[in-house]
Amino acid sequence: MKKIGVLISGGGTNLQALIDAEKSGIIKSGRIVCVCSNSAGAYGLTRAEKAGIPTKVIRKNADCGGDIDEFSRRICAYMKEMGVDIIVLAGFLAIFGGELLKEYADRIVNIHPSLIPSFCGEGMYGLKVHEAALDYGVKVTGATAHLVNEVVDGGKILLQKAVEIKDGDTPEILQKRVMEQAEWIILPRAVEMLCSD
Repeated sequence: MKKIGVLISGGGTNLQALIDAEKSGIIKSGRIVCVCSNSAGAYGLTRAEKAGIPTKVIRKNADCGGDIDEFSRRICAYMKEMGVDIIVLAGFLAIFGGELLKEYADRIVNIHPSLIPSFCGEGMYGLKVHEAALDYGVKVTGATAHLVNEVVDGGKILLQKAVEIKDGDTPEILQKRVMEQAEWIILPRAVEMLCSD
């Protein structure tokens, strides 16, 4: 059984999808052993605690003086302390690098709310992605589960799932549909792929 560490920033809906996937047997080759957030107020921490999963808060500015290398080092130290094999970014809205990327090369998976290479890269996260898709007028969007490397949204693609854009969609409506019809489905599958090699 591979040990999974999950990084979150907010509500933790993707974390909940992973917890549910572990319970239902979609993720059967790994188990979530810890959740780390860069925000003390993240509701995802409450979700983790309700599921009996240990949590930790590491904030880039408040705890690491805004230093990305120190931030990465501290997250890496916590993951190693918890014996983590695979890291999942489940709505983690912070950039890291250095030691964490080196130590966990090809073992960090992220979910991005578009079909990469569309609407991705630096500054493309959350509602901004869906706003860009609607502004451009594409008819299909979706989500991509990919490995993380030093290029934002630039790692190897593991899985993608398309989602139709409908007339009258707002960024908020589209975000919800992409989560429900793509993110929550392919992220657990990608995690199982990594855990089972």
